[in-house]
Amino acid sequence: MPAPRIWLPDLCRLPRLAVVLGVAQLVVLVLALAPGEAGRWSPQRFAVASVFAWWVALTSAVLLCKLRAPLARLGRVGGIAAAWGLPVAVAALGALLVHEIDLGLGYGLSLPAEARGEFIRACALLTALIGAVALRYFYVTDQWQAQVQAQAKAEVQALQARIRPHFLFNSMNTIASLIRRDPATAERAVEDLAELFRAALGAGEGESTLAEELALIEHYLAIERLRLGERLRERWLLPADLPRDMRLPRLILQPLVENAVLHGIARLEQGGEVRIEAALDAGRLRLSVTNPAPPPRERDSVNGHAQESIRQRLAYRFGAKARMTADYRDGYYRCELLLPIET
Repeated sequence: MPAPRIWLPDLCRLPRLAVVLGVAQLVVLVLALAPGEAGRWSPQRFAVASVFAWWVALTSAVLLCKLRAPLARLGRVGGIAAAWGLPVAVAALGALLVHEIDLGLGYGLSLPAEARGEFIRACALLTALIGAVALRYFYVTDQWQAQVQAQAKAEVQALQARIRPHFLFNSMNTIASLIRRDPATAERAVEDLAELFRAALGAGEGESTLAEELALIEHYLAIERLRLGERLRERWLLPADLPRDMRLPRLILQPLVENAVLHGIARLEQGGEVRIEAALDAGRLRLSVTNPAPPPRERDSVNGHAQESIRQRLAYRFGAKARMTADYRDGYYRCELLLPIET
C-alpha cells in the first residue's frame, strides 16, 4: 500500500518558523495597540505576552512538523481538523498554565481568577483564527511551489525531447565525413556530441556549475564550427574572478547559445560572432549572449520556448532574485541573465 501523500504544510524549515514567530509577535503588537478597558500595556505585560505567543507558535509549529506523516494518514478532513485543533489545544493549555502562574505570583498580568475561562477562551479563539489563516497561507504557498516545480520539470522534459533530430543528423553526417580524412577531429566531435546529450538527458537531475555550463557551450560550438566553418565566430569575455563553482540549473546557458547560432548566425550569409560575456555586479552575476540576427519577425518561435523554460527554472531555483531579459536592437539579439551569487 503506497504511503499517503503528505499535504500538510512543511513547518520544519527555519524560514517558516521565522514567519510563524513573526506573525505571533505581530498579533501581540496589534493587541497592545488596540484600545481596551485595561488601558495601555506595561512593558512587562508586553514582554510576557510576547513570550507566551512565541511559546504557543513555536510549540505548535514543532508539533505540526513532527506529526506531518501521522496527520496525513487521518485523511484530508480528519487531518485538517487535527492540524487546526492542535494549536488551539496548545494555546488553551498554555493560557491555563500562564493564568495559574500569574495568580500564584500575584503579578496581575492576566485576567482575575473569576475570568479564567474568558482568558482561556480568548486565547484559544485567537489562535484558532490566526492558525487557520496561517495554515491556509502555507498550504497555498506549498501548492504553488509544487506547481512551479512540476511545470519546471515538464519544461525540462520538453527541452530534453526538443533535441532537434536535424542537429543530430547533421552532426553525425559531419562526423561521418571526417572519419577517413581527419579521424582525430571526428573523435573529438563524437566526444563533444556525447557531452551534449549527456547534459540533455540529465537536465532534470540535480544541479550543475557555471564551469560545467561554460564547458558545455564550448562542446556545442565545436560541433557547429565543423558545420558552419568560418561563418561561426565566437568571443569570450569572462573575468578572472568568475565564480565558476556557482551552482546553476543544468542546461541553462547552452540553449541560449544554440538559439544564437540557429536563429542568428546560420541565417546570415556572412555568418557572425557569438559573444559570451560575464560580469560581477554588486553580489550578482551577469551573463549575456549577443549575436547578429535577422529581424524578430523572421525568427523561429522555438527561441521563445527555450527562453521561457530557462526563465521558469531560474524562478524556481532563485525566486525573484533572478532576472532574464532579451531584446533585439540594431541587428543584434541579446539575452541576459542576472543571478544572485550564493555564498
